[in-house]
Amino acid sequence: MTLELDMTLELDALESEAIFIIREVVAETQHPALLFSGGKDSIVLLRLAEKAFSPSPVPFPLLHVDTGHNFDEVLDFRDRRVAELSLQLVVGSVPEAIDSGLVTEPASGMRNPIQTPVLLKAVEDNGFDALFGGARRDEEKSRAKERVCSLRDEFGQWDPKNQRPEPWALYNTRKQPGESLRVFPLSNWTELDVWHYIEREKIELPSLYFAHPRDVVERDGMLYGVHPALPAREDEQPFEAMVRYRTVGDASCTAAVRSDAYDVPAVIAELMATRLTERGATRGDDRVSEAAMEDRKREGYF
Repeated sequence: MTLELDMTLELDALESEAIFIIREVVAETQHPALLFSGGKDSIVLLRLAEKAFSPSPVPFPLLHVDTGHNFDEVLDFRDRRVAELSLQLVVGSVPEAIDSGLVTEPASGMRNPIQTPVLLKAVEDNGFDALFGGARRDEEKSRAKERVCSLRDEFGQWDPKNQRPEPWALYNTRKQPGESLRVFPLSNWTELDVWHYIEREKIELPSLYFAHPRDVVERDGMLYGVHPALPAREDEQPFEAMVRYRTVGDASCTAAVRSDAYDVPAVIAELMATRLTERGATRGDDRVSEAAMEDRKREGYF
């Protein structure tokens, strides 16, 4: 009972903090938007935004940078959730950016590294001056360097040395013309906190987050689902495995994990027994170098 009470109090505190951050930024900026991919963190962030402004509707649009390599289950969920809440969805299309010459398709086929110019163009075209993101500090090393409100310069770039202190929960939303903010209301959450909150709030997720049979190939020590963006190579033999996804990014670089966790309590039990973060266990693009994420964030990635 004590553990249950402790978890309730912790989730209440995290929820209250996140809602305060969302309201504060909306009050202090002109054109915010919420980055929404249909992944678990952005789904939780959207639920918090609902709570922050209830009974009024969420007062800002959702923004998704679509690589064209997304999982169908996630896109279907994204579109259904947007329709349920009658929200505006702005889509920055990587395939369209490739066709227009804004970016060039990498030889590796991984489109995550070329999302940044598409994101920055969507920000400029729509005049967004603040983007809410679902990033957490436990996710990846460079995430831990940022504040809740992270300043981006007029080119959309991040300088990790130019961080403003946020003492006593005073979130610094000051910015000069042309600058913008990336705001992370889930900064103090862990992956387990997110899943406990999903359990408590009975939040629906895309089916990929739960164990299911899937044709996979083993590559670089990880299990990748066979997908049009990631076909099996000549020297690879696909096989069926019971897997689930801990994160649902670009299918060309997002791996699954072996799992029998078919519901939320089983996922929570599984996570309590692992020491690998979801990105460390399943994201091939983060294995390029120790500083892969930080390099992308310096260029303007969220």
